[in-house]
Amino acid sequence: MSEPLRLGIAGLGTVGRGVVKIVQEKAGLLAARAGRPVEISAVCARDPGRDRGVGLSAYAWETDPVALATRADVDVFVELMGGSEGAPLDATRAALEAGKDVVTANKAMMALHGQELAELADRTGGCLRYEAGVAGAIPAIKALTEALAANGIERVLGVMNGTCNYILTRMQSAGLSYDEVFAEAAKLGYLEADPTLDVGGIDAGHKLAILAAIAFGAKVNFGGVHLEGIERITIEDINRAADMGYRVKLLGVAQMTGRGLEQRMTPCLVPANSPLGQLENATNMVVIEGDASGRIVLQGAGAGEGPTASAVMSDVMDIARGLRLPTFGQPAANLVDLPPAVSATPAPYYLRFILDDKPGALAKIATILGNNGISIDRMRQYGHAESKAPVLIVTHRTTRADLDAALSQMPATGVLAGEPVAIRIERL
Repeated sequence: MSEPLRLGIAGLGTVGRGVVKIVQEKAGLLAARAGRPVEISAVCARDPGRDRGVGLSAYAWETDPVALATRADVDVFVELMGGSEGAPLDATRAALEAGKDVVTANKAMMALHGQELAELADRTGGCLRYEAGVAGAIPAIKALTEALAANGIERVLGVMNGTCNYILTRMQSAGLSYDEVFAEAAKLGYLEADPTLDVGGIDAGHKLAILAAIAFGAKVNFGGVHLEGIERITIEDINRAADMGYRVKLLGVAQMTGRGLEQRMTPCLVPANSPLGQLENATNMVVIEGDASGRIVLQGAGAGEGPTASAVMSDVMDIARGLRLPTFGQPAANLVDLPPAVSATPAPYYLRFILDDKPGALAKIATILGNNGISIDRMRQYGHAESKAPVLIVTHRTTRADLDAALSQMPATGVLAGEPVAIRIERL
């Protein structure tokens, strides 16, 4: 059997612990499938004395990730520290400069520094893999770079943050407010240390930017992702949308349009009977539409010790087998700067108004919509409460610019009893 592939693991939190467990408990299986043993040479973590529930005494310890990354007995530097700057980035650069291969779960680093690192890997002959950074156990990166490599990709979309999906589905199933479910998610440990990374759409936006770069042969551009979080979604919106046959999801969409590369991570309504509409709890789903393959739907656990460690080890196994691919599916020098779309493609919208119960109130709203070229597909009015009338409108396809123009004119009507809500309806 060939010489072992030797790993240096930086970061022994949830994911790092899971990787160690797989290497220790499945050594025979890994060797049989890779054609060579996979071993751990050294590790690095902030507190060497902490009990992590796995045996670590057989491994050398480093206090400096850069030192770990450049050790002579490390073939693959496994970066599981997290964070886009500082030690993770410095150590990844050092590993690639030393001609090592790198496996990471760090979506923020790849979204913000992916082009630089891809160019470095190409120059030094290193291999940089990051399947675990996008949607946990779901093989979204492999699908784009390998299985669908012969396709022109038309669109990539999906639910890429399990915490947000948990919050939204829990609100609907339990009839709880956003604040109540947010607190529940925090107690369960679902939220990042900075919760805005989850609920603000930033974490999922990192993943979308990575997928878009692979799908469209572009330099990764997180700055071009339009971000909106779920903080303003109310239980009223969830319930009213359900009445109209929709469910609310934090949905990422990337596609090439005549306006440029459209990348957005925003709350959207999707049909309740669609695969995305039926996605529950902390599960992720990535949908890829290719010109030859048609629609491919990938669903699975998007986070957690086992699923993320599984994705890390899938990259390790590819390296052990000798499979080497460019970081974003083609040489970094071939990747292009694609201009970000200045506006999103037209779509129908869900609108919710609370109107004063006055004669002609709804007519004034409809008139403003019509004057801005927005036609109404469906409308529903609910029972009055304290002289207030909730009204739902589903429009035909329109641009966000026309809709914003219409919404800006509505306060002057004097019939609004609250701020209007507008949520895009995504075609599937």
